[in-house]
Amino acid sequence: MGYYPVFLEMKDRPCVVVGGGTVAERKVEGLLAAGAQVTVISPELTPALAALLKEGRLRHVARPYRQGDLESYEVAVAATDDGAANAEVAAEGRSASGRIWVNAVDDPPNCDFILPSVIRRGDIVIAASTGGASPALARRLREELEAFLSEDYGPLAELLQEVRQELRSRGIVVDPEAWQRAIDGRLRALLARHRTAQARAYLLASLGVEAPACRTGRPVPGAADSEK
Repeated sequence: MGYYPVFLEMKDRPCVVVGGGTVAERKVEGLLAAGAQVTVISPELTPALAALLKEGRLRHVARPYRQGDLESYEVAVAATDDGAANAEVAAEGRSASGRIWVNAVDDPPNCDFILPSVIRRGDIVIAASTGGASPALARRLREELEAFLSEDYGPLAELLQEVRQELRSRGIVVDPEAWQRAIDGRLRALLARHRTAQARAYLLASLGVEAPACRTGRPVPGAADSEK
């Protein structure tokens, strides 16, 4: 296997999951977290999938998979408990005129791509994979990374993005090494205590940049209070 790690833009991308069990449930949750438009093809759904359907977060085709079901989708996940059915889904994806990407759960030879263990902290996404060799090890890697990534990483990414965009709009260029030095323990501690405005001011000071001034020429108070 020769896997090339990429991050796909999935927002509003039409995806189909064949199967309605617990394995399909995990795949659906991952696709929804990435903003995909998800259809599930299965005679039955788990309670969790049924709840997502009731909330309007997915579409349900209440029957078994049929040849031709992948038409109009760009990504497919075969997550039934029938290996032959999963292989049939993969075969259709590979024969389709537009070549649909297919993931067949626990069946690497029938996969165009595999799904890694994923950790999300706001806009930060870390994926761990063993190339399909050991799902148990991939899960262990994810759990260890989850323990390492504290909850302040999400707000940190948001703040860095906002300040970076602001400096670009002001025509200010900051040396990459200065950014590295600015991401220090005090900045993270302020964010962990939800002191966003102070964290923003501290970041600008660490970068050697003056905060934007209001009409009176004084720094704008609470400039970061509008951050998400």
